[in-house]
Amino acid sequence: MTQDTDDLTPDRNAVGDGPQTPAEAAAAELASLLTKKDAELADTKDKLLRALAETENQRRRAQREREDASKYAAANFAKDMLDVADNLRRAIGSIDPASLQDERAKALVEGVAATERALLAALERHGIKRIEPEIGERFDPNLHEAMFEVPNTGKPGGSIVQVVQAGYRMHDRLLRPAMVGVAKASAPSAGSTVDQTV
Repeated sequence: MTQDTDDLTPDRNAVGDGPQTPAEAAAAELASLLTKKDAELADTKDKLLRALAETENQRRRAQREREDASKYAAANFAKDMLDVADNLRRAIGSIDPASLQDERAKALVEGVAATERALLAALERHGIKRIEPEIGERFDPNLHEAMFEVPNTGKPGGSIVQVVQAGYRMHDRLLRPAMVGVAKASAPSAGSTVDQTV
């Protein structure tokens, strides 16, 4: 008979609108508080992970800037030294071959050439390389600066026909572009027709 009585007693959890016992109310409140704290914990964990990621990004950025600063620290000094290298090259290029018969003149030219080699070697030890384009090489705006165009060269348009001044790069940065003259593209001949329809 006790079994029938138990079956007739309404289940308070199933109905849900009956009065709760103090233990049930405390359990519901704890469950609500636990859900709230889990959400706060997840939010705090997200903020922590974002802060850690930002700190790591700043550390990497600072390290990259430090490396660049040490790598390119001498860039301004190097730019100033490029004029010295150019002047040594001009001095060697201006020598009249007939004057090399004199031993003193020959020794002077050899000394200037040795000075130029030593300067270029010192620049190369610090990652500075000379850019000397070849005649006929294709013009590259990343490395060259076109000073003028030369018509009727017989070379394809945009190819280098004269090097005015060598360029220099430091590691992967351009210090000064090579100054060059480029071949002008030939105009289409009068007998040829150009299709201009779009």
